[in-house]
Amino acid sequence: MALLLVAVAVLVGSGALSLALGGRRWGSCVGALGAVAGSAIGLLPALAVLAGAPTQTLRRAWQVPYGAFFVQIDPLSAFFLVPIFALSALAAVYGTAYLDTYRKTRALGVPWFFFNALAASMVLVVVARNAVLFLVAWELMALASFFLVTFEDEKPAVRDAGRTYLVATHFGTACLLVLFILLGRAGGTLDFDGLSAASASPALLFLLAVVGFGTKAGLMPLHVWLPDAHPAAPSHVSAVMSGVMIKTGIYGLLRILTVLGPPPPWWGWALCAIGVTSGALGVLLALAQRDLKRILAYSSVENIGIIAIGVGVGEIGLGIGAPAVAVLGFAGALLHVVNHAAFKGLLFLGAGAVAHATGTRDIDDLGGLLPRMPRTGAAFLVGAAAITGLPPLSGFVGELLIYLGALTGIVAGDARTAAGLLCVVGGLGLIGGLAAACFTRAFGITFLGVPRTDAAAHAHEPRQAMTLPMLVLAAGCAASAPIAMPALRPVIAQVSGLAPDAVGAALRAATPALWSVAIVGLALLVLIAVLAALRRHLLAGREVAASVTWDCGYARPTPRMQYGAASFSQPLTDLFRVLLHTREQISPPEGHFPRRGSVSSETPDICADRVYVPVFTAVGRALSALRWLQHGDIHLYIGYILLAIVVLLFFV
Repeated sequence: MALLLVAVAVLVGSGALSLALGGRRWGSCVGALGAVAGSAIGLLPALAVLAGAPTQTLRRAWQVPYGAFFVQIDPLSAFFLVPIFALSALAAVYGTAYLDTYRKTRALGVPWFFFNALAASMVLVVVARNAVLFLVAWELMALASFFLVTFEDEKPAVRDAGRTYLVATHFGTACLLVLFILLGRAGGTLDFDGLSAASASPALLFLLAVVGFGTKAGLMPLHVWLPDAHPAAPSHVSAVMSGVMIKTGIYGLLRILTVLGPPPPWWGWALCAIGVTSGALGVLLALAQRDLKRILAYSSVENIGIIAIGVGVGEIGLGIGAPAVAVLGFAGALLHVVNHAAFKGLLFLGAGAVAHATGTRDIDDLGGLLPRMPRTGAAFLVGAAAITGLPPLSGFVGELLIYLGALTGIVAGDARTAAGLLCVVGGLGLIGGLAAACFTRAFGITFLGVPRTDAAAHAHEPRQAMTLPMLVLAAGCAASAPIAMPALRPVIAQVSGLAPDAVGAALRAATPALWSVAIVGLALLVLIAVLAALRRHLLAGREVAASVTWDCGYARPTPRMQYGAASFSQPLTDLFRVLLHTREQISPPEGHFPRRGSVSSETPDICADRVYVPVFTAVGRALSALRWLQHGDIHLYIGYILLAIVVLLFFV
């Protein structure tokens, strides 16, 4: 535990020193080096616990009521600490080059201070074992990420994104505050080992946990902050927020589920329904976007949905008394936590490299980047293949385990359970198919074809400090699952309450299926490589020319005639129009010799457009009736405060 506290101290201290140095070049270096050093130190105790070392605990008395300063590294905490530290370190290296373009206009000590504070607060969130300490760390995490999201606060869209994020995260915190008060009433303590669900309805506690932690995780319909905040933040911050920060919501949900006791089956069904909804609508909305980082943001909603499905299948397994179903569901969810950190972190860093090289994130203004940015393009392709669940990359392992868990439940459960899990399998399959279309579109429109603008035509690879973390994460997309698999047994045993031997037996039973699919996928990759080498050999020494194959009657086709983002996804967006509510504006060409015509489309977020905007508009209209209280007279305001104090004293 001492090493972990040293890591937190290094993160906070280097961030404060970077802030003190302000805009000097050394300030950025100190912040980045502190993030890397702190993460490297913190990885040691986390890996030790995952390798079988005893749980590390520190409990000290403090003046805060209801408990002590209580921190602990157990298998569940250690499992989440590893991606937090690993991705934070890689993002810090990337950030040294990414933020360099802002050196002349901003003091870079400020973003480095908040970046290191974000990393330190995430660490405290997953090791805190007292509700007060947990909520303090939770709020620090929210505030640090808020100031990073609003880094370019001169832009109105960025300010709006920051406000939305701040409101959403405090709504979630309010739910968590009520949750911990109810859990602590029975035992008179807010230490996690004294929390009890005896003083309140377990159903109410479960719903508070889902809403409170689901808001941070980005589960629908609580996700509305995420598509705005992630594109607004610097790309290395987006990678950390999407890759690991939103996973603290999953961590919190798993932690509270261990407190609430044996789950009724409907908890699992509720999580599966939320997960399928988040996954399907998230990827559909991603398909309708043109901003590369916004595509990735909605994809995070999709992947959090997949994790929720896995947790739901695990809870169903516990509820119906099927240990194998529970183990496979939790295993798939936990593996997807790690795998998503690798490939989503990679994709956000790749999107940042594209924006850095071209000055735009609109994929309709890109194209033809692969020959100009081969390392970025290759790394992005690996991330795109991993996120769609293609074997042998690690992204498929978590999803396959969830499939196996659901299929096992179909065989082992009764008719009602089998029908429900069959719907879960169908929903997961739909999400996977749409994700494949989404990232084929994202990679193809961005990197293939010919450049659509001069900015894309003159793109170039970024500095090595930006490409190296991408290459490391690309390697992680292949290796994260094999590395994480051995650590799953103690984590699943802790989350599910099952015996470690039973967990190990269920994981061993699933291993042959994983290897079979991985070997088939690897064989296909080898076949593709052999065919590519054969083609290269056969064409060696021959003249290879490129020519127009189809120009639709135009003698000189232009780059704008190739597939664009909207035309690529139109068949799918039209198919799901009833869910997307896409708005189109068409100005068709007129006359025998038309000079112009245009088509534009906009797909709003249906949750924001149909739920939140009307509700908040109505609330704002109602509260405007109280504007007469706002006179600007300081004496009157002091009177309001005194009146409130008197009222509170009367009731207390």
